[in-house]
Amino acid sequence: MLKILDLGDDLLFGPIPKTLGNLRQLERLQITNNNLITGSATEHEWTFLSSLENFKHLIIIDVSRNPLSGVLPTYIGNLSKSLQYFSADKCELKGNIPMEIGNVSNQLLLQLRYNKLSGFIPTSIGRLRNLQGLSLSSNKLGGPILESLCGLERLYEMYLGLNKLHGSIPSYLGNISTLRYLYLDSNKLSSAIPSTLWNLKDILKIYLSSTIFTIHMSLLNLYLSRNLFTGDILSTFGGFQTLVSLDLSNNTLHGHIRESFGGLISLEFLNLCNNNLSGVIPKSLEKFLHLNYFNVPFNRLEGEIPTEGCFSNFSSTSFMKNSALCGPPRLLVPPCKNDIHENSQMTILHALRYGLPTIGIVVVLIVLTIMDRRYQKFGSAGVVSIKCDVYNYGIVLIETFTKKKPTDNYFAEEVTIRHWMEKDEYFVVKANCISSIIKLALNCSAELQKKE
Repeated sequence: MLKILDLGDDLLFGPIPKTLGNLRQLERLQITNNNLITGSATEHEWTFLSSLENFKHLIIIDVSRNPLSGVLPTYIGNLSKSLQYFSADKCELKGNIPMEIGNVSNQLLLQLRYNKLSGFIPTSIGRLRNLQGLSLSSNKLGGPILESLCGLERLYEMYLGLNKLHGSIPSYLGNISTLRYLYLDSNKLSSAIPSTLWNLKDILKIYLSSTIFTIHMSLLNLYLSRNLFTGDILSTFGGFQTLVSLDLSNNTLHGHIRESFGGLISLEFLNLCNNNLSGVIPKSLEKFLHLNYFNVPFNRLEGEIPTEGCFSNFSSTSFMKNSALCGPPRLLVPPCKNDIHENSQMTILHALRYGLPTIGIVVVLIVLTIMDRRYQKFGSAGVVSIKCDVYNYGIVLIETFTKKKPTDNYFAEEVTIRHWMEKDEYFVVKANCISSIIKLALNCSAELQKKE
C-alpha cells in the first residue's frame, strides 16, 4: 500500500483530486512547488482536505508553493490526531486561521508563511502542547500576541514577523525555556521589552528588527531596531559575553550607556542611534578589541568622547546630533573645558618661555644705550656715583614705558617727568601688569633726589 506520495517540483498543474481519499494508509503527502489548485478556477475550496479526514497514519501534509488560494476550511480540525506537520507556505491563502486548527493536538510544526491571512492568531493554537515550530510570518495578522501561547512549553521556534501585530511583548515568552528562535520583526509592537526575555539562556536568535543575520551558537546577534520600544534596557546586556552585534536603533529608549557594557567583550557592532539616551560614553568601551562599528547619533549624550583604543578609528558621523558631547577637533564637536584650560596654560607658558627673554633683551639694550648717554652728562658735571646710576635707571624705565622724555616741552622745573608719573593714576592702573617695574623706577629715582 502507498504510504509516501512525494510529487514536489514536478511541474504539475490542475486541481488536487479528491481521490486521494482512497489512499487510506498514506503517511506523507508532499506536493510542493507545483502549479496545483484546489478545485475549479472560481471555487477555490480546499475540498481535498475533507477526503483526508481520519487518516489514522497521516503524519505530513505539505502543499506549499502552489496557487491554491481560498481560505482554510473549518474541517481542517477533523484531520487525524496523528498529523504532526502541516505546511501551506506561499499558497495565496486569505481570511482567518480557523479556530478548529487547535483540534489537531499532536502537531509538531504549523507553517502558514507568505500568505494573505488576516484576523487574530487563534487562541486554540495554545492547545497544541507538542508544537515545536510555529511559522505565521509574512501575513496580515493583527491584534496582540496572546497569553494563550504560553502553553506551548516545547516550542523551539516562533516566527511571527512581517505582520500587523501590536501591543506589548508578553512576559511569558521568557518562560518558554525550549525557545531558540524568536522572530517578531516588522510589527507594531510597543512598550518596554520584558526583562524575562533575558532568562532564555539557550536562545540563538531574538529578531525584532528588519535585518536578517545568521546565528550558529549561543546568542551572537540581537536586533531590536525600528520598533516602538521604550524604557531603560541597556543595563540588561552586560552578561552577554558572546554577543557580536547589538542593534537598538530607532526606538525611544532612555537611560545611560552602562559601565556594564564593558562585559560585552566580543562586540563588533553597536548601533544605538535615534533614541533618547543620555549621560556619558563610558571609558570602559575603549578596551573593546573587536569593535569596528559604533553609532550613537541623535541622542542626548554629553561629556568627553573616548579617544583611545577602538575609538581612534571612529569618525564624526558616529557622534553627531547629540546635546553636549565634546572632544578632539576631528570629531567636529566642541573642545572639552579641560582641554581649553590646558591649552590656555600652555599658551601662557609658551609666551613666558619665549617672549620674556626677547622683551628683556630689548629693554636691556635700550637701558644701556640711554645710560651711556646719561653717563656722559653726569660725568661732565662731576656727579659720578652708584646712586647716579640708580637714578638714571629709574628715569630710563619711565621713558621706556611712557614714551616721554624729561626734555619734552611739557615738563618744567615744577613738573618733572617723575612728578607727572606719580600723579597719572590712570596710567598706573592701565599698566598694572608692569606695576612692579614702575615702582622700581620710582624708588630708584626717589632715592637719589633725597640726597640732592
